[in-house]
Amino acid sequence: MQYVIAQEAIRDLDDILDYFLNQNVDGGERFIKEFNKKCKYLTQFPNIGKSYANFDLNLRGIPIDGYIIFYRVFEDNVVIVRVISGYRDLKSIFIDTDDK
Repeated sequence: MQYVIAQEAIRDLDDILDYFLNQNVDGGERFIKEFNKKCKYLTQFPNIGKSYANFDLNLRGIPIDGYIIFYRVFEDNVVIVRVISGYRDLKSIFIDTDDK
């Protein structure tokens, strides 16, 4: 099993890294290392994350430094769909995403 990062998650990561670039470069490097580590872990234990079935039946999430890595599990891969601050209104984000 492998992991794939969806386009929207790439945009999320770009925004997160822009923030770290302005605030704390070392923190950004640690975040990316931890992100890659967690994604690799998900390929071994894909169902370990919390279910977010209230937004999407197949949506799961795992925390990382104040953010949540949202993903979906498929037969041969894990797709990282978003990386969002845990402090944001998640319901409005996923409702907006579903309407597009």
